[in-house]
Amino acid sequence: MAAERQVTGGGRRGGGGGGGGGGGAGPEENKENEKPAGAKAGSFGDSLGLEILQIIKESQQQHGLRHGDFQRYRGYCSRRLRRLRKTLSFKMGNRHKFTGKKVTEEILSDNRYLLLILMDAERAWSYAMQLKQEANTEPRKRFHLLSRLRKAVKHAEELERLCESNRVDAKTKLEAQAYMAYLTGMLRFEHQEWKAAMEAFNKCKTIYEKLASAFTEEQAVLYNQRVEEISPNIRYCAYNIGDQSAISELMQMRLRSGGTEGLLAEKLESLITQTRAKQAATMSEVEWRGRTVPVKIDKVRIFLLGLADNEAAIAQAEREETKERLFESLLSECRDAIQAVREELKPDQKQREHSLEVDSGKVSNIQYLHSYLTYIKLSTAIKRNESMAKALQKTLLQEQQSEDDGKRTARPQDLIRLYDIILQNLVELPQLPGLEEDKNFQKEIGLKTLVYKAYRCFFIAQSYVLVKKWSEALVLYDRVLKYASEVQAQAGAYKNSLKELPDVQELITQVNAEKYSLQAAAILDANEAHETESPSQVKDGKLLSERFETFCLDPSLVSKQASLVHFPPGFQPIPCKPLFFDLALNHVAFPPLEDKVEQKAKSGLTGYIKGIFGFRS
Repeated sequence: MAAERQVTGGGRRGGGGGGGGGGGAGPEENKENEKPAGAKAGSFGDSLGLEILQIIKESQQQHGLRHGDFQRYRGYCSRRLRRLRKTLSFKMGNRHKFTGKKVTEEILSDNRYLLLILMDAERAWSYAMQLKQEANTEPRKRFHLLSRLRKAVKHAEELERLCESNRVDAKTKLEAQAYMAYLTGMLRFEHQEWKAAMEAFNKCKTIYEKLASAFTEEQAVLYNQRVEEISPNIRYCAYNIGDQSAISELMQMRLRSGGTEGLLAEKLESLITQTRAKQAATMSEVEWRGRTVPVKIDKVRIFLLGLADNEAAIAQAEREETKERLFESLLSECRDAIQAVREELKPDQKQREHSLEVDSGKVSNIQYLHSYLTYIKLSTAIKRNESMAKALQKTLLQEQQSEDDGKRTARPQDLIRLYDIILQNLVELPQLPGLEEDKNFQKEIGLKTLVYKAYRCFFIAQSYVLVKKWSEALVLYDRVLKYASEVQAQAGAYKNSLKELPDVQELITQVNAEKYSLQAAAILDANEAHETESPSQVKDGKLLSERFETFCLDPSLVSKQASLVHFPPGFQPIPCKPLFFDLALNHVAFPPLEDKVEQKAKSGLTGYIKGIFGFRS
């Protein structure tokens, strides 16, 4: 309770979580303080009711569990507890002293007292789930996790005990019993007490199935969802008790749901790994393309044993999201196996070089195993991209039929990128060590390359059609037919290996249809161009000042860039201004003017000295 009270106090500062901060109650919080939906009057003579599963599911979805945020949900439970205690005047003492109080049958006059205990259980449960997430990196938190689960079970027992009162209706009693059985089953599951956990989950399942059959379909949805959630847990407990058939059912549940969540997720993955590890003890070698290779690495054995199951699961998956997840899981396991082989290759480098010298052209067993695993990885990547391409083609076809606007539509360019990646993977396959001399393998990869080149070329042509480049698209369609005819001509002995590839004959039929529609679209586009350019509207490029005598409709004349005259105008030659020369001036003799000019007397000290010494001029 100390940790839970600390969260309650921290809620006053307003952390993350729905329902607002602890400082003041908003409109939604005030509604929560009212009697929950489905509740009845609160007098002593009336029966009390509480929609337990509906309340916890709505609260979880609105306050963090939609994204797996258990800490946010725990904070919400703490704040709601504080608001309920304040509304019901059911405070645990004051700020100076803590006074423990328990809800008893005597004060059970309002169904919010039941809600108070339910929120206590939910707070403890959410804290346990938060610690479970953190226990992956900090194993010591597992002890605290079990303590919080026991606390949640204790609150659920108290809720079930109070619901046994005559004041509570029958439906609430059943829901309280189912809730108690669910939390008990989770606690026993964590303690690995499989028989007790299975009994508790079966009890919970039975109650919810009865409740689902007693109400309408809309009301039964929540109960059926809870049954589906606990069914994998029941099968896992049955497997651990000794039911060997349960593992196949668990795999089917995992496949249908697209993944596992909650308590069962990690345990189911480890169970699959353990089952394959037991089978791997009997596996010693693998055969590929006529050569038998010993397998001594445990991780590689486990991967090769599960390869067929993973491929079967991918083939059975109906949803594209499930297929994508399974492909990614298979590729991840394959990378781990390849890494394990690479670690074995490093100390074996000298031995491999010696074996190459002794038997030239033949790689060692460990290197050939590495080539085999790389082949599996590249082939799986090709299948994944091909699956994505098929889904994208389907989406592209649906959008062409519906022609909805407002969303980003699929384009042929997206498919081109996928086929580019496929071709890159195919280029790497013939270069694997140990397969250089395998002529059949090289021929098979060459045919596959031609098939995917044809499809890539087809979608490039489709992208040209969208921008009305008819000539380029027609040339590319002819290239597609060329690739397809080469595949049909060479595929005599390799039909079995080409079964998994896209159908080339279907592509030829589609290309022929597209060629005819392309030619028709090109003709219609040319006719529309001629209609829009009538002779009276043809613009000869002349300015208005140069074609006054010809009438022509020119839309540019009423625009801001009208072609009227040349501006600035060009240079033109003009006569220059004449120059005048006075030839008589050179032959005129002007009279002397010395006597007319007034002589000024020189004065000053310099003039006086020059006068004494006779220097005066």
